[in-house]
Amino acid sequence: MRYFVIVGHKASTTGNFKLDDISGGAGRLDILIRCVNSAFFLSHNVRRDTELYLVLQGGDDPPKTVRFSGAELRYLNPDERSTSSLIRNALLKKIDEEEKKSSPGIYVSRMSFGDVVKMLSERGKIIYLKEDGEDIRGTEIREDPVFVMSDNRDLTEDEELILSGYGPEKVSLGPYSLHADHCMIIVHNELDRNTH
Repeated sequence: MRYFVIVGHKASTTGNFKLDDISGGAGRLDILIRCVNSAFFLSHNVRRDTELYLVLQGGDDPPKTVRFSGAELRYLNPDERSTSSLIRNALLKKIDEEEKKSSPGIYVSRMSFGDVVKMLSERGKIIYLKEDGEDIRGTEIREDPVFVMSDNRDLTEDEELILSGYGPEKVSLGPYSLHADHCMIIVHNELDRNTH
């Protein structure tokens, strides 16, 4: 499996946003939606070996985590509007302690960034995608990697402190800062090239 965790620092947690205002009223949810597309879509297919965790921290009801499981996904289309509708439907679910299924392959929970990282650290090596890390082409990526990144803001000091408790590898994808969704495509490409 390949796991991706992305923090949406201002992303709405209530689902009370308009589908035509995902970059403003939804707290830059547009960034996370592009990450969903980059994490899963191939030409005429979906990556079944991938899970994506969107850790939403904005709005009036944080934190919430929306999990996408490639093995189960249905109804995911490449346009941003339909993906934002799937996320909004998940956020409108009433949740308590347990993760709740919103639609096939999409789940919502109360997990915080720390909860997600702790859980995934038991499945694979944590890899922090950061500009000042080791070049990915000189790094051996072991089975079931967990890639952690942020939206258009860096992780906070508190988030980096949480992450540091799991001994992450800091990995860079090149000499320039890239959009989070582009990072996912590059990571997939590097892993694809190494496994085929």
